Amino acid sequence: MIRPLATLTLGLALLGMLGAPARACEGRRIESADILHAPVCVPTDPRRIVVLDPTFSLGMGLELELPLLGAPLAVMSDHALREKALARGVTDLGSFMEPSIERIVALQPDLILGTALADRAYPLLSQLAPTVLIDADNWQDYLRLVAEVAGRRERGEQLLEGYRTRVAHLKSRVPDRSVSVVRITPWDFQVYLDGPKAYGPFAVLRDVGVRRSAYETTGGDETLKRPDWEALAGLNGETLLYIVGGVNNSATSGRHEEVLANPLWQMLPAVKAGRVHRLDPAVWMEFSGVGSAHRVLDDVERLIIAQP
Repeated sequence: MIRPLATLTLGLALLGMLGAPARACEGRRIESADILHAPVCVPTDPRRIVVLDPTFSLGMGLELELPLLGAPLAVMSDHALREKALARGVTDLGSFMEPSIERIVALQPDLILGTALADRAYPLLSQLAPTVLIDADNWQDYLRLVAEVAGRRERGEQLLEGYRTRVAHLKSRVPDRSVSVVRITPWDFQVYLDGPKAYGPFAVLRDVGVRRSAYETTGGDETLKRPDWEALAGLNGETLLYIVGGVNNSATSGRHEEVLANPLWQMLPAVKAGRVHRLDPAVWMEFSGVGSAHRVLDDVERLIIAQP
């Protein structure tokens, strides 16, 4: 039986792991406003790393060539990333919502990495190994912190420099044409905004100079809108990109066909002009680092730059 983190505090107490006396830091002290419970003392050269999410921490950890031992791989639509992790010997910890504490204990990590979503389990996790939970809004800042924590700062900058070089090359080729992007889920529509705190792939669009519609653009901290059918009219870009499927069943339940057949969808300018393209949810909804950023740029080249 795989038990969730939140249920095993007592078990760890019986193992004698709770209430351990505080020790002086014998590694490196990491402190940042984007790290929860900082400062955190981490090993100088971590050799046994477990990550708690199958997106940023896993993808960036693999890109940085970290010694990853475990990650939650059970619920992923990015099958290429999952296969890459398995090929590198990463143990599946189950679902990212309830990773197996037994498997984490068995792996004997010397460092645990994850997002702020794991904060409720921090008192438990931090008894197992130094635990760094990153709450950075910008994916590049997240990568820099993972690289710093793991002692791979130079490798992180090399990855980001390659990304910046490609962005600079493409930016002058992006047409002055507005682009709308929407995600279709089984229960609603989701519009990830172009703004200062844009989520990964939409931050890439912002970096490379893709212009979104006014409805999809913000100067504040907002990152997501959930328009109803009538509000879809705000998606008036000359090109429309949409995301369906992935870890939900919107691609197979009939929802996809229902939306595309609706007159309000068919009235959108890009739909009437035939400028509509379906995106890969594994890239756009499970964004995981520089590799994902390059795949977004591939879509920019193919669906925006190369289109007449």
